[in-house]
Amino acid sequence: MGIKGLTALISTYAPKAIQEHDIKTLFGRKVAIDASMSIYQFLIAVRQKDGELLTNESGETTSHLMGFFYRTIRIVENGIKPAYVFDGKPPELKSGVLAKRFERREEAKEEGEEAKETGTAEDMERFTRRQVKVTKEHNEECRKLLKLMGIPVVIAPSEAEAQCAELARGGKVYAAGSEDMDTLTFAAPILYRHLTFSEAKKQPISEINLKKTLEGLEMNMSQFIDLCILLGCDYLEPIKGVGPKSALKLIREHETLGAVIEHLREKAAAKEEAAEDGKKRKGGVVIPEEWPWEEAKKVFEKPDVLPADEVELEWKSPDVEGLVQFLVVEKGFNEERVRKGAEKLSKFLNAKQQGRLDGFFTLQQKPPVEKGDMDKSKAKETKKGKGAKRKGEEASASSGKKKKT
Repeated sequence: MGIKGLTALISTYAPKAIQEHDIKTLFGRKVAIDASMSIYQFLIAVRQKDGELLTNESGETTSHLMGFFYRTIRIVENGIKPAYVFDGKPPELKSGVLAKRFERREEAKEEGEEAKETGTAEDMERFTRRQVKVTKEHNEECRKLLKLMGIPVVIAPSEAEAQCAELARGGKVYAAGSEDMDTLTFAAPILYRHLTFSEAKKQPISEINLKKTLEGLEMNMSQFIDLCILLGCDYLEPIKGVGPKSALKLIREHETLGAVIEHLREKAAAKEEAAEDGKKRKGGVVIPEEWPWEEAKKVFEKPDVLPADEVELEWKSPDVEGLVQFLVVEKGFNEERVRKGAEKLSKFLNAKQQGRLDGFFTLQQKPPVEKGDMDKSKAKETKKGKGAKRKGEEASASSGKKKKT
């Protein structure tokens, strides 16, 4: 789900934080990509002409494998080195949200059955997409495929986007790649969106800079996390009656989410007292009795991740025959296309990457001079100085002799 309304707020109040790129301009970058989000995206987007999921002759779904194989090749062809991060166990705080998602899928399934009888093709497609669920098997197959392709795979202890952010902060990659805006809430310094979109969409890559976002919104990281929770995140529903602009205004005025909650509750109590008819007023701000924002903030501030310095990312040559066995023999892919894809992976993963132009302008610091070297240097300078003085005296003497004759 991400953070509701955050993109619009950044676009309005911190426009310098967002840049759009053609994928070709990102060559030389290493990116940690939220694989779990990508699987869901591929299951929705990679479909047959009738809108149904891609399947092989055995009836097995292959949309996710098709998406990972060809979209990853496109990324690598453009000089980017991707590493995919998979979800681990979700935080306990997320269980309520996951339960609601399950309910919505079941509702969509029932509505989809009705749409088959009375609805349009568009209705059927919409309900079908709402039923998409990423399974354990989908994850395992994607991990197997990526390893055969020579692409690094990381299984996070918990949230994939939090692990992506950690790898970016620790310098293992330049940016985190995800469609979920809460990747920024986990303090990813740079977020890439639309990286795994199809080329046919012609959607530019959106780069969001966290530092510039904070500057534009005029807040520190703690306040930014408070804002994201108030907007509505994966762990808590938004507060009814508080929109994105109101949320930003409240955090700016009261500085902390705790103070905002206290203010809103006092305001709601005052309205109740002032009501003459004694009836519950319609509209207004409604804060749920159980709204554990402090727990949500802890998840964002100290997520369960593998420390970046303990993670090794290694890009290898693809296992061509392994890919043929898995994709062609087991999953029914076209052998010629798979071999051509593997050839591109070998070419670009093993190619010596040209340095980025922005890397040529960094100031090079001189290495520190050791004491022994310093003493030698001084001795040379002293010797050089004495030699120059001696030459000067000889020249003067010579000049003097000439004047006498």
